[in-house]
Amino acid sequence: MTEAQTLRHIISTRKSIFPPEYGDAPIAKEVLEEIISSADYAPNHKRTKPWRLKAHRGTDKALLGEELVRLYKENVPAENFSERKMNEIAQKVAKSDTIVTISICFSGKVPEWEEIAATAMAVQNMYLTCTAHGVGCYWGTPGFMFQMKDFLQLEENERCYGFFFMGMKK
Repeated sequence: MTEAQTLRHIISTRKSIFPPEYGDAPIAKEVLEEIISSADYAPNHKRTKPWRLKAHRGTDKALLGEELVRLYKENVPAENFSERKMNEIAQKVAKSDTIVTISICFSGKVPEWEEIAATAMAVQNMYLTCTAHGVGCYWGTPGFMFQMKDFLQLEENERCYGFFFMGMKK
């Protein structure tokens, strides 16, 4: 296969893979570093690199999971609350080897939509790198993601735009 055919194959087979499809094998540190650093190659106007990515593993991941469950409980009206959904959130966290929080730092140098688009391209690079390494992943954007500011210790000009769940495919 030529390099172009390999790239086309990676692009055409890229898809969201959810935590129930993750196995127990850990993602190698070098692979995780490559996935996260691939974001740096995304185009971004005025080279603002607006994305802020933080990998959560182990205890840090468990604390993030507790916060996600807390926010679900706090934000879902009683008539829509589902214990099954709450447990699914906890299971997604438990089944994921790593969760990367995706935040955007708005520089004020370019329109906000450009910073959001650049971040989406950075995440696409991460998706493609995961595909190349057999890592399952998906970008989750729960409605309460904007309430993560304090938990993630974000600056005034930063907002959380979701969570990138990852695990080795079964």
